[in-house]
Amino acid sequence: MNRTMITAVNTLGQLQKQVDLIGHNMANAETAGYKTREASFADLMAQQINNYSSAGLETGRQSPLGIRQSPGARISQTAMLSKQGSLKTTGRPLDVAFTKENQYLKVRVQEGGVPQIRFTRNGELDIVNAGGQWMLATKDGHPVLDENNQVITFPGKVEEVQMVRPGLLEARMDNGGNIAFQLGVIALNKPQYMEQKGNTLIGLPDGADNNANQIYADLNGARRQEISLQQGVLEASNVDIGKEMTDMMAAQRSIQFQSRSITLADQMMGLINGIR
Repeated sequence: MNRTMITAVNTLGQLQKQVDLIGHNMANAETAGYKTREASFADLMAQQINNYSSAGLETGRQSPLGIRQSPGARISQTAMLSKQGSLKTTGRPLDVAFTKENQYLKVRVQEGGVPQIRFTRNGELDIVNAGGQWMLATKDGHPVLDENNQVITFPGKVEEVQMVRPGLLEARMDNGGNIAFQLGVIALNKPQYMEQKGNTLIGLPDGADNNANQIYADLNGARRQEISLQQGVLEASNVDIGKEMTDMMAAQRSIQFQSRSITLADQMMGLINGIR
């Protein structure tokens, strides 16, 4: 296999990952709170080929000597774009939406039987009965946590929920009593450290727990005033379908170009082998 084929094959694999990423973005264009991701490419380690010496070269040459050839390209980063999505009024009391970037609700999920804390901007919440206990949960059934990382529960059926101030909600019970609870909210300092954990959930990569305080901050105490949350609205995804379609076409054209390179390289090798 010659260098042209090696370069094309290596790049094709990475281009396919980009197409998968674009498809994932487009599939979640109508998912509340979803943040689009974008791939960046970089050259693989290049090799310097010194095909001639500097002796006898004309004076005034500006370009470097030799040939630098890379065996292809790779995806260097898939960045999450934190741009605010548009707000959609629903009038539903349990629908909430952040109006500032990089603020997220805290939820609890089970992964391999172990409870983990994850974060989401999908504010489509509901009060569900789980094993005889009423609790606040996301659309996917994940319990929502309060400021102390405890599941928000209710002693009985909830009649109405009202937001007193951003992050502080008050529930009116069927027996006439009221219960106030604080939503667990974080602010991301370094959003690019977060990994996609399925649907609209994000979380810390494995082994990054020791650096959690540098990556995000809990909005507790005096920092509760920083929470920017509205009731009765949902944040739409920030996916730009037009841009995604353009990126998809560009990626497909790149795949065609790399595939054509393999075909041409094969034809050239066939011509060389056919020389008598």
